[in-house]
Amino acid sequence: MKNALVTGADGFIGSHLVELLVQEGFEVTALVQYNSFNDWGWLEQVSCLDNITVVSGDIRDPHFCQKLTKGVDVIFHLAALIAIPYSYAAPDSYVDVNVKGTLNICQAARDNGVSLVVHTSTSEVYGTALYVPIDERHPLQPQSPYSASKIAADAMAMSFHNAFELPLVIARPFNTYGPRQSARAVIPTIITQIAAGKSTIKLGDVTPTRDFNYVADTCRGFLALARCPAAIGQTVNIGSNYEISIGDTVNLIRELMGSNVEFLLDETRVRPQGSEVFRLWCDNRRLIELTGYRPETDIRTGLKKTIDWFTQPVHLSRYKTDIYNV
Repeated sequence: MKNALVTGADGFIGSHLVELLVQEGFEVTALVQYNSFNDWGWLEQVSCLDNITVVSGDIRDPHFCQKLTKGVDVIFHLAALIAIPYSYAAPDSYVDVNVKGTLNICQAARDNGVSLVVHTSTSEVYGTALYVPIDERHPLQPQSPYSASKIAADAMAMSFHNAFELPLVIARPFNTYGPRQSARAVIPTIITQIAAGKSTIKLGDVTPTRDFNYVADTCRGFLALARCPAAIGQTVNIGSNYEISIGDTVNLIRELMGSNVEFLLDETRVRPQGSEVFRLWCDNRRLIELTGYRPETDIRTGLKKTIDWFTQPVHLSRYKTDIYNV
């Protein structure tokens, strides 16, 4: 498979995946969401920009998706609305993008004979862990409109494998972090506020735990699954198999940045009752057994790399540290 299409290539994980695919010799078509500014998001910063084909469009348009997927060998489908707080305000848009957009990509892939679709899920579909570590057999619990839309998108994608034999694997990454992540996520929120010289930092609930995976490791997981025929028809977690609370993550970042900043609870950042996912801890044994993949970056090393990137003035200037980014 030489011709790869990455949807959501202008985003955080997508832009890193594009870089990895180019390094691995793929001819990459990168889909960015159309906008009249001709802004290609984080692709504007990748060193391989001259070696890829950038296409502006929208996965909500089925006719566009039919044209987009012609001549493609493998699709890495990452395009999605992902912010949980915004899904409370605009749930209908999450159905349009995440569910119907996935339908359009799968239908186009089927019609055009695409050899493989790697569909992106999320650990949020599991909800608060009923047992740990969380394997792929864990029940799905829609605790936000976002997670509900991703559960539906995963089901739609897998239905195309079961009903039409579309070669497809569902990659289910846990909480990915690293350079270029949006400030809607907790790690960039902490780093950017400290780097901007804030004396206090506003956060939501810091008691939940997460399985943080460095973005380079997440991308390697995607590629490993794309190269594994045995993974077709399966859902596979991508994570570090390491659990840490948000509070401990906050304190580790503060230590690494040499800061004595104080933390304040901001009620606007607290999820509605019943919606907070209190525990996520990845069981990554299926991925290891299928592909031999193992994460290479521990949380301390990954945070150092992330801090180094965010604290560069040219990068920090892109973030609005005085507002809550939903």
